[in-house]
Amino acid sequence: MIHNLEMRFTSFIKTFFTFVKYHKSMTMPLISHFKSTLILAGILFSAFTSYGQAIPEHVSNKPIYSYLDELAGEKVIAIHSAVKPYTKQFIYKKLKQAQLADSLLNKRQKKELAFYLNTYQLYNNEPENPYIDEKVNLLQKYSSHSAISSTHLGFVYRDSNFTAEVSPIWGYRYRTNDNGSVDHYWGGAEANVTLGKHLGFWASLRDNSISEILAWPGNFTRQDGGNYKIGNGGRPGGDYSEMRGGVSFAWKWGHVELSKDHVQWGDHQHGPNILDSRAPSFAMIKLHLKPADWFEFDYLHGWLVSEVIDSTLTYTSQYGESRQVFRPKNIAANMYTLHPFKHTSFSVGNAIIYSDLGGAHPAYMIPFLFYKSIDHTLNHKIQNQNSQLFFNASVRAIKHLHLYGSLFVDELSITRLGDEQRHNFLSWKGGAKLQNWPFQNVALSYEFTQTYPLTYKHRVRATTYATNEFGLGHYLGDNSQEHYGAITFRFIPKLRVKMAYWYAFHANEYAYNPEGETRVDEFPVLADKTWQNKTFQLAASYEVWQNMYLKLIFEDSNIKGFDVDEHDAQYYLDLFSPAYYHGAQQTLSFQLNIGF
Repeated sequence: MIHNLEMRFTSFIKTFFTFVKYHKSMTMPLISHFKSTLILAGILFSAFTSYGQAIPEHVSNKPIYSYLDELAGEKVIAIHSAVKPYTKQFIYKKLKQAQLADSLLNKRQKKELAFYLNTYQLYNNEPENPYIDEKVNLLQKYSSHSAISSTHLGFVYRDSNFTAEVSPIWGYRYRTNDNGSVDHYWGGAEANVTLGKHLGFWASLRDNSISEILAWPGNFTRQDGGNYKIGNGGRPGGDYSEMRGGVSFAWKWGHVELSKDHVQWGDHQHGPNILDSRAPSFAMIKLHLKPADWFEFDYLHGWLVSEVIDSTLTYTSQYGESRQVFRPKNIAANMYTLHPFKHTSFSVGNAIIYSDLGGAHPAYMIPFLFYKSIDHTLNHKIQNQNSQLFFNASVRAIKHLHLYGSLFVDELSITRLGDEQRHNFLSWKGGAKLQNWPFQNVALSYEFTQTYPLTYKHRVRATTYATNEFGLGHYLGDNSQEHYGAITFRFIPKLRVKMAYWYAFHANEYAYNPEGETRVDEFPVLADKTWQNKTFQLAASYEVWQNMYLKLIFEDSNIKGFDVDEHDAQYYLDLFSPAYYHGAQQTLSFQLNIGF
């Protein structure tokens, strides 16, 4: 059908210009205007009839993201690593580019490339099921389009118009230290579907059960949070469910999607400081455009969960039960990225957290705007919303070396610059990663992060930089600092061994109170420690099968609090860390998981 449309469109163009050639009495302005319209229509028609699909690869699949980062560091491929997730189609495209330049890869990298190409070959835009001819295909006798093979965990169907992939999810992690043991089970399924040339669908459901909760809102941890049901069925710990999914429409140079998922913005090794994925997923509309090699644009509009009760909408049911309702909360964010050189990227963007506008506001659904200016119009002479500005730089100009940095600006006033008594509300990060030099299959990395007081906080609870009370920014919150270093060994294909050390601390805990005795921009920066974490980690991860992982992790940690500001050390320990990790601990973990 698309082919026929293209032929008709081409025929129409030829007929029109033949008519113009022999009827020159038509006015030139009319011809010029009509030509411009046809050119624009032709561009749009070409974009939307070209092949394009978009299904995201979740950010928790760290091995493939790490591998692509390694290829980019070797200048084999070029990527924009500040905005994640990537799509599966994008990943396959980059793997194919690496295959064309495999002379630049070492033996281990070539084996991993073959492994990942086999994993993502379903997204090669070909009509045949690539797993049909596997040595072991349980459905080979029954279907020419379906496969349950020995190299792909799950069911795969493919024909010229429809592709479906259904895979199981199961995982178990066991931890033990002087405070006892913790069991974490999760299970579910995920499905990815493409329809025609442009539509993509995905869904992922997993139920979690953990014997002791290790990631409460406000805890300084890289572990993912959840909306817990405490003591369900009389069991210790908590249960939570995570449902993700979406639908996308894609074309050659962009895609738009409606999804409930996780995102990460900002280059990092140990947690971004622009937009993180630790919080439960939230619903959003996303737009990605790359109309030229030197320019990209990303936008999202999300529906967050404020967990702030709206007393005016709360009511009592006919049975006397109180039905509580949360105040609405939304986020709008965009990121403009320039690639002045092939392996160099500079990004700038802005965001706003807003509430109490009757739900999603159309002005914030315009992707390309500066939202603080809109806020000044919509909330003239009253309480403003919570706006942010951010920057990211990524440079891989020197082979083997990745230099990056990001800046998150929560509040900025020119009058504070140069004033030693006052500060702006910002978080900045800088890092470097050196890989495969001077030793092959070895990577060294270092990252520094510092965040000033009250960054990510807000004076109105309904507009904090959080969802479900889990922060969307850096995991250490405001008034904190972290040094992170790691050395990674990858001598054997699919096996990664990493030694890492991080020293992190949080200073005085301040409330964002504009009416307080101290001005909010005059709180001392990193004055007194309230919480500190020194951790050495040795971790080994091996991909046994496609999306089947075996992990062994040892951590020697010392997490403690301090007596500060009329609170004792235990108060800060309880506030910022789960009891399981208090004090000096040596924790051994074992994990086996299928899927993510």
